[in-house]
Amino acid sequence: MKRFFSEMNPALRGFLIIGVVAAVIYVLALDQAVTSLFLIARVAFFIAIAVVLFLFWRERRSDIGTWSARGQVVFYGAAALVLVNLGWYFWPWRGASTGLDLVAFVAVLALGIFSMVRVWRDERRWAY
Repeated sequence: MKRFFSEMNPALRGFLIIGVVAAVIYVLALDQAVTSLFLIARVAFFIAIAVVLFLFWRERRSDIGTWSARGQVVFYGAAALVLVNLGWYFWPWRGASTGLDLVAFVAVLALGIFSMVRVWRDERRWAY
């Protein structure tokens, strides 16, 4: 039996594992537990993004400190906007999302990241 599973196509083996997990959830009526785990995972994902942004800032804060005041304000403002945008979108108790919410989320995220990248490139170009 072990040889059967070890020689099985990896995609088929993965789908079988997903099917077994789904069957266990359905048979044991664990939908509330799965919903709770999903909400915890959403919060954990948001915290992970915040930690990565913090580590990025901590590593580069000496470079950012040499920028102009305008560059620093735009960069930090865009970073705060991206963090608030992610927090608002991933907040587990805010209700149902609509298509317009997703469009607004993507637009604000794209503009914030564009602003950060643009300031980063401008300040590094004139630093030399």
